[in-house]
Amino acid sequence: MKKALLVGINDYPGSGNDLGGCVNDTANLKNLIMKEFGFDAGGVRVLVDARATRAAILGALQDLVAKASAGDTLVFHYSGHGSQVPDEDGDEKSDRLDEVICPRDFSWDGCWISDDDLSDIFSGLAKEVHLEVLLDCCHSGTGTREIALGKGSGALEAGLAGGLRARTARVRFMPRPPGDSAKLGAAFRTSAVMTKIGTLVKAKPRGLNHVLWTACRSDQYSADADIGGSPNGAFTWFFCDAARASAKGSTRAALLDHIRKGLRGEGFDQSPQLECRKSAREGGLFSAG
Repeated sequence: MKKALLVGINDYPGSGNDLGGCVNDTANLKNLIMKEFGFDAGGVRVLVDARATRAAILGALQDLVAKASAGDTLVFHYSGHGSQVPDEDGDEKSDRLDEVICPRDFSWDGCWISDDDLSDIFSGLAKEVHLEVLLDCCHSGTGTREIALGKGSGALEAGLAGGLRARTARVRFMPRPPGDSAKLGAAFRTSAVMTKIGTLVKAKPRGLNHVLWTACRSDQYSADADIGGSPNGAFTWFFCDAARASAKGSTRAALLDHIRKGLRGEGFDQSPQLECRKSAREGGLFSAG
């Protein structure tokens, strides 16, 4: 069976950090996997805005993994803010920070979903179940709210849309509040920028048992911008565009190259990452091969 959990959050009440393209991202990806990759509507669960609470996301993820059996294909896509919080279990040696995704009810009092939370769930995945994870959020320590984009080339490869003119974008990073608690403040003052974005989904205990796509490197932003006439996540938009253009005939490595070229061509300073076993890089998208 093929099942997916798609999460998109534009509305972060009281934060002043609302986004514009996350809900559109879920619709775009749902259309892609149903029309091009054989997912049925009944197997695709979508949580957006008010429905995308911490409890709802974790519950849906646990359900997705627990009910999977050998031969199944699973997809988890998250589009929204990311951030960092102090590491509490001592497994973050380089920067003493856990990477987190921010549910709709995110708060600095502990209402987040950490890399440890995701890893604990994914470590329960049955053998011979294929899981593909897409994270369109950023984890680098920048508080920039809006960034300027370079001039678009308007000359992308065939299959990738040209002529886009999104000249500004918002950053998908939830900055810590001005009045940090002593614990938060101390951790951030002594930390360095995280060295590997993939640590948002730690490989434990059986090693990397999934394919992980991330929107950018650890030192870059993930852009939320007007693309094609409506707000979208830059990574998700180019990911879907490249996947449709490939007609399921490209390897993941080739798709990654196309996505990066598309983003660079339109002035987005982010370089998506693909983390998986070497054999999976040469396999087809949303397949165990």
